[in-house]
Amino acid sequence: MAEKRRDLYEVLGVPRGADDETIKKAYRKLARKHHPDVNPGDKAAEERFKAISEAYGVLSNEEKRRAYDEFGDVALEGGFDAEKARRMKDEFESRFGRGSFARAQAGEPFGAEGAGGAGAFEGFSGAGGEGFAFDLDDLLGDLFSRRGWQGGPAGAGARGARRARRGADLEAELVLDLREAARGGERRLSLTRPTADGGVKQENVTVRIPAGVADGGRIRVPGKGGEGANGAPPGDLFATIRLRPDPVFRLEGRDLHVEVPVTVAEATLGAKIEVPTLDGRATLTIPPGTDSGRKLRLRGKGMPNPAGGDAGDLYVTLQIRVPRDLDDDARAKLEALGRFDPPDLRKDLFR
Repeated sequence: MAEKRRDLYEVLGVPRGADDETIKKAYRKLARKHHPDVNPGDKAAEERFKAISEAYGVLSNEEKRRAYDEFGDVALEGGFDAEKARRMKDEFESRFGRGSFARAQAGEPFGAEGAGGAGAFEGFSGAGGEGFAFDLDDLLGDLFSRRGWQGGPAGAGARGARRARRGADLEAELVLDLREAARGGERRLSLTRPTADGGVKQENVTVRIPAGVADGGRIRVPGKGGEGANGAPPGDLFATIRLRPDPVFRLEGRDLHVEVPVTVAEATLGAKIEVPTLDGRATLTIPPGTDSGRKLRLRGKGMPNPAGGDAGDLYVTLQIRVPRDLDDDARAKLEALGRFDPPDLRKDLFR
């Protein structure tokens, strides 16, 4: 019987009920600490990093985590079919009683009330121990035969077999500027990949970035995870995108927001001004009598849609900048303009 792996939750140091954010934080902390680049030549750190990456690859994936919680290590085998396993589990427990499946998984004697009385099969070990020569393979097919769960005392056919195991999925982060994310393109990522023999290797991987990729978006790079064992396929690489704050634009969904200063004359009389966009400059028309804080929209000047749909919009918030350091002549002219002000500008504040 294959050596039991360390519990994946223990590897990341999180409880079984941990939410996705707790798991992600634990992985990032441990990955930074044990990354081979931080610990050059440290084989123990390499092994630890490999285990951390494998654990996160399972626990960060909803379907894989559910299967692992139900079936344990066997769910990590290449070609494991969770739905088939659930049908087999139901059939097993209908024959041997509730809880018998879990006891058989643990290699403990199992029995069934209503199937010859409680403990009727307690002389039989589901892991292939001494006792009744009942053929579990008839019931569970090849699901557990990879672990040596054969009928009869020996279980030798599966016990000596080398298991094919798909490579672990890997997680990485790509930090981009807003303009890089808008353009898309390719980025080279230096990656430490687990090998089939338990080691690691450095590799440069090209990640293709779709134009308009969002913060938190995940890009799958097939076949660039850990190597598979005994002929099984490699895992995949999942690159999570993180966007740096931009000094000019604020991003909301696919829409961009920017604040643009205008003069009193431009706001009062109207004007055409240049405003920044991701593509360079664009001309914006300010209507006469525009108040400070008004938003104007430029359609299609936001972030591209990575799915190929319409781009977002650019919202320009106008901020009136008043003149300072006035001389006496300018002050007098400004006071003369006061007769055009609304008669009671703040009356709505005192209802």
